[in-house]
Amino acid sequence: MSNLINRVGSSSQAQFTATALVSGAVVAGAIFSYQALRRQEKVEDLKSSIPSLGRDHHADLLTDMGIAPKGMGISKEDERGAALAERARRGDYDDEQLARNRVFLKDDGLQKLRSAFVVVVGCGGVGSHCTAALARSGVSHIRLIDFDQVTLSSLNRHAVATLADVGTPKVGCLKNRLQQIAPWVNFDLRNELFHAKAADSLLAEWNGRKPDYIVDAIDNIDSKVELLEYCYRNNLPVISSMGAGCKSDPTRVFVGDISASTDDPLSRSTRRRLRLLGITSGINVVYSTEKPGPGKAQLLPLPEEEFKKGSVGDLGVLPDFRVRILPVLGTMPAVFGYVVANHLILQITGYPCEYVPAKGREKMYDGILAQLQGFEEKLARATTANEDAQGLKVPLTSADVGYIVEEVYKGKSALSGISTRLALTRWRKPEEGSTLDASVEGQKTSTVRARDLVCMTREEATKHEKLVFKEGKKLEEVYDSETIEKVEARIREEIGYEKYR
Repeated sequence: MSNLINRVGSSSQAQFTATALVSGAVVAGAIFSYQALRRQEKVEDLKSSIPSLGRDHHADLLTDMGIAPKGMGISKEDERGAALAERARRGDYDDEQLARNRVFLKDDGLQKLRSAFVVVVGCGGVGSHCTAALARSGVSHIRLIDFDQVTLSSLNRHAVATLADVGTPKVGCLKNRLQQIAPWVNFDLRNELFHAKAADSLLAEWNGRKPDYIVDAIDNIDSKVELLEYCYRNNLPVISSMGAGCKSDPTRVFVGDISASTDDPLSRSTRRRLRLLGITSGINVVYSTEKPGPGKAQLLPLPEEEFKKGSVGDLGVLPDFRVRILPVLGTMPAVFGYVVANHLILQITGYPCEYVPAKGREKMYDGILAQLQGFEEKLARATTANEDAQGLKVPLTSADVGYIVEEVYKGKSALSGISTRLALTRWRKPEEGSTLDASVEGQKTSTVRARDLVCMTREEATKHEKLVFKEGKKLEEVYDSETIEKVEARIREEIGYEKYR
């Protein structure tokens, strides 16, 4: 009888648990559906607020050159420019206009450039200057990808936009202006946001030719990472521009591998996300080594009144896009854009170039990994009775070590800030139980994870292991609360990034 009662009770408990789970899923689904519906309603309200433009509407009509003056067609200047461009398309000016390039690159090099197909993703400050330089240099096939429009605030850094272009698509603005300068260019305009699902289409061949090079001039981290991963996986040559915002020193702009780029939030975030995808090098980037400091520009905080209006995320032009203002000195995007274009020209034409290589740290990572493995063997012996820990494997690679050291702990000790003789060790003593996983026959593996580790100097790690692991002291007995919170914050941050692995 008692067994029957237990079974009934157990069955009721299972039913209750299942009901709770289903109810939770239904509520979550309802919340997400409501949020999506609210966003759609806002979009529809915005669309309905835009009046239709008839002939009698007060808004200025647009021509290919921008806003047409009231009562007039294309201006005399634009009309003359269009006529000259048409003559140039027939080849009337090519030889003279590209004469300096021909002398520099020779006939063979210029021909390679003339036949090249380049894709520029992002047509703002960096992308517009890069595109202008490529067009002026002779590139004949350029695909432009950008969803955005020219704004008044972008005129301080855009290569060719004028007041007449405000409100028009950036891709169209570039084409219209540059065709009056370099009419030999065939433009393929894609007025849309780059994302992974559209990558095959956006980066597809043009007239049977794959892109010779792809330019990443995106400032949104998600789109940037998706583009770089796609290019890396598909062996498409790409160069990425890191952040030009808050930079002011043009002498500190370099070309190098992404593994060498530092001192820039966009670069750091991009590099970290790519590391989680298994990409640690092999992507060329333009980056600045300029460090932030007192009196220098910083990312501006969002005004308090904006927070009071509701969800700050709704302020972005698109979901997950930056809503805070990034100070930009108008000259720096131009510097980045021209450095990107210069790199492409040299690579496409085969012109000799040799950049200063970044200092390799692979040997350091190997040493840190070996030291960590030794510590894990000692810990396994101490926590596992009747088990030989010799030959213990650590489920981390040198690349993982590099990620933890460089991205999580910024290449320095979490305790002292020292950047030499670094080591990784467990931050907290494991709870009761073995740190050795022998579930696979013939294989012994440590249970350590990236989130368990802290970066210290070797001397600090030795002291930490002695006090915390051998003597069993609590962290609060060894470190002050500020140090503990600093390390714990880094660990929490890493846990948040684990979803990208």
